[in-house]
Amino acid sequence: MKLLRTDSQHPDFVYLVARLDALLAELDGEEHAFYNSLNKIDKLKQVVIAYCDDKPVGCGAIREHDAKTMEVKRMYTLEDHRGRGIATKILAELEKWAAELHCNKCVLETGKRQPDAVALYKNRGYKLIPSYGQYVNVDNSLCFEKELK
Repeated sequence: MKLLRTDSQHPDFVYLVARLDALLAELDGEEHAFYNSLNKIDKLKQVVIAYCDDKPVGCGAIREHDAKTMEVKRMYTLEDHRGRGIATKILAELEKWAAELHCNKCVLETGKRQPDAVALYKNRGYKLIPSYGQYVNVDNSLCFEKELK
């Protein structure tokens, strides 16, 4: 597996995000329009794409949440590549990149209907926090944070 650091203009990221959005449209149901409005990718400067045999199989991104915090966004692994540790490696690379940008924390939001994502974040040391920003009072949202070393 190879990891590539890039930005949101990369065609492989655009492809993977389209697959992610299709999945989330199913999982989120009527709430999808709300979440979709929060997940625009046109200005993401820090994107990681995972490749297996030169094919894009997973992605993730970070964006500035505040001066010392990055928010993890658009984490996704193709269904037939799950269970191989790809998301764990992408997330570790995003955390490393955040630390290189002098951030000391990562935050993120995921949905209660995504138990695999919740398990990934907990396994990587993320702690449940009160919902922040636009996710306050959104019943399906779970927010997490992790202090970076």
